[in-house]
Amino acid sequence: MAPDTEMLKEFLIETYENLDQLDRDFVALEKDPTAKDRIGSIFRTIHTLKGTSGFLAFPKLEELAHAGESLLSRLRDGELTLNPEMTSALLSMVDGIREILKHVEAAGDEGNESYAPVIAVLARLTSGKAPEPEAERPKLGEILIDSGAVEPTELAAALEQQKHDSRKLGEILVARGSIKPQALVEALKTQAETQKTASDTSIRVDIGLLDKLMNLVGELVLARNQIVQVGATRQDAGLQHASQRLNLVTTELQEGLMRTRMQPIASVWNKLPRVVRDLSVACGKQVEVEFEGKETELDRTVIEAIRDPLTHIVRNTMDHGIETPTVRIAKGKPPTGRLQLRAFHEGGQVNIEITDDGAGIDLERVRSKAVQRGVVSAERAYQMSDSEATQLIFLPGFSTADQVTNVSGRGVGMDVVKTNIERTGGTVDLVSVPGTGTTIKIKIPLTLAIIPALIVSLGTDSYAIPQASLLELVRIEAGELARRVESIRGTPVLRLRDKLLPLVNLRTILAEPEATSSDDINVIILQADDRSFGLVVDGVNDTEEIVVKPLGRELKRVATFAGATILGDGRVALILDVAGVARRAGVLTEDRDSEALINEATSSDDKGDAGDALLLVQRGSNDRVALPLSLVARLEEVPCAQIERVASRRVMQYRGDILPLMSLDGILGVDETAGDVAAATDRVQVVVLSDGASSVGLEIDQILDIVYDRVVIKKAGIRPGVSGTAVIQGRVTQMLDVAVAMKSLGMATAS
Repeated sequence: MAPDTEMLKEFLIETYENLDQLDRDFVALEKDPTAKDRIGSIFRTIHTLKGTSGFLAFPKLEELAHAGESLLSRLRDGELTLNPEMTSALLSMVDGIREILKHVEAAGDEGNESYAPVIAVLARLTSGKAPEPEAERPKLGEILIDSGAVEPTELAAALEQQKHDSRKLGEILVARGSIKPQALVEALKTQAETQKTASDTSIRVDIGLLDKLMNLVGELVLARNQIVQVGATRQDAGLQHASQRLNLVTTELQEGLMRTRMQPIASVWNKLPRVVRDLSVACGKQVEVEFEGKETELDRTVIEAIRDPLTHIVRNTMDHGIETPTVRIAKGKPPTGRLQLRAFHEGGQVNIEITDDGAGIDLERVRSKAVQRGVVSAERAYQMSDSEATQLIFLPGFSTADQVTNVSGRGVGMDVVKTNIERTGGTVDLVSVPGTGTTIKIKIPLTLAIIPALIVSLGTDSYAIPQASLLELVRIEAGELARRVESIRGTPVLRLRDKLLPLVNLRTILAEPEATSSDDINVIILQADDRSFGLVVDGVNDTEEIVVKPLGRELKRVATFAGATILGDGRVALILDVAGVARRAGVLTEDRDSEALINEATSSDDKGDAGDALLLVQRGSNDRVALPLSLVARLEEVPCAQIERVASRRVMQYRGDILPLMSLDGILGVDETAGDVAAATDRVQVVVLSDGASSVGLEIDQILDIVYDRVVIKKAGIRPGVSGTAVIQGRVTQMLDVAVAMKSLGMATAS
């Protein structure tokens, strides 16, 4: 096998360290040959080296270690007593191993040099035979001859003289005039370079020391921020120059130290394919595992914290999620299941997503098991929302398995996941679609990191927003408020470049009194998951590198905040969790319930006689369609797997009823390939239309806008369901007649 680069590097570093220890142990053992503990320790080290060499397919290294192990075995068992010759032979073995490792490190192979003489001596000593004389040629002499710096006859004479001289070989050669001093310096330099190994270029540092250094660098960054802020307010060239220099050095020190603690998540993921393979065999399943974001780096402590949770998630996915090939084929799925792991950084957090295309979670079964195991009462179980029922699987002792196996059934897997992740201050979320699969999302806030952030103010308080979530800054003057900020059923929205964005006031989120001033407003456009929204703040100060400090126990579960920091002026500022703010404001919801956005949009209090209220939607990249907003009940985003076919008609289960679906393709006369509007995506947008008596779902590609305009039909419709075309927002738009469209498609309605 070809060893993994990271695995090989670890092997080289660890083996070099062990060889250095063996040198010391052999010398100490020679002084006390009866030290059984030391002999046992040496034997175990060589035995481990031999086994690892065989695993990594280094036969020459394995053979040499085996010869030494055989001798050490007899010494350990008391059958032989260590003598100087045995010590020399064992040290020669150590030297031979070191030479092989140099070849492996430099060229990836064991080299062409033969170690048969060393192996022969070890074998003879193991058998107890008499010694045989052996001559060694000095390495320095080989280098001098190979480089042409000395003649072989001169080297031989110097070696003969060295037997009666205490000086080193190089000194004798220079004194005899056989070699120039510069040539000797070059030869010694060459010898030193060839002896440089992986262990010379890397060291192992205790993680506690790195933590301490990281804390100190964090304090240094805070001090730097304060000094830079003071320097900027004083007209002192010397102070400004010193603060700029401090800023540069601190930044480089901080980046360098953070890199020492970072490791790619691949170091955890590399072990998962073996887990998947073994479980596939044990469970009789076929699974392909895919990785995305292997290069995503995490703090060493985070790596250790997620190792066990990830393993538990994979085991549960293999056992409960992905079906056997027979079941998958019966469901119309490929026989081989897919398990995907994805990692990325977002908003100062590490995000890990584990997705499978298995059976999903049967929530009725979860509720039933919860009642059966006494976790909740029957009444409470069936009052739970689907989201609440999903969280039951994280309870201690909960499992849906019917019997305990060596894979699952003990109810400790997902409990361990949640406990370990929350111990690091992270969160675990689970989204499952029955019949389609499950996605587990892990978010781990960095307990100690230095990130760029935008500092905003609310009254006299300051808050930090991670720049990773920041899209743009918008300042709206008082005179433009009425035109750019609209209200739909009391919900403010910002019209930004012909798009409507939800507008969230930070004062409302934090339960602060509303500002009485009607001056200009500052809006921070933020991204949370796949949604954009505007956050209204009192003031925008500046960008600053901040040190993220974990929140205390009292604030740890407040989803609005991700941490705290100390600003350059010494004040404490809370760091906003953008996703938490979005959820608190209702921007991030499970089903995009838009009743409040739509129903009130037609209110005369808001728009008066501005014109017809229309919802603009789009099919493909060109076709624009308008439909009466008064018929729109809800906007839904539905997984494609929830759409079914009944008598060639597409339907979906919706709030206890069966909702028939129609697509714009069919209405507009476009070829409906397989009838799937969003065949290339996992989810489809559906506009639920209702006249009070019946309902139908309209599949669309994109919602464009809500408009209020006096519509003038320019051209009558040429197809049933299209009443004509009009110019809206400067674009030709087809006007949808929902009742006629439903009748032309022969659709039954559901009450």
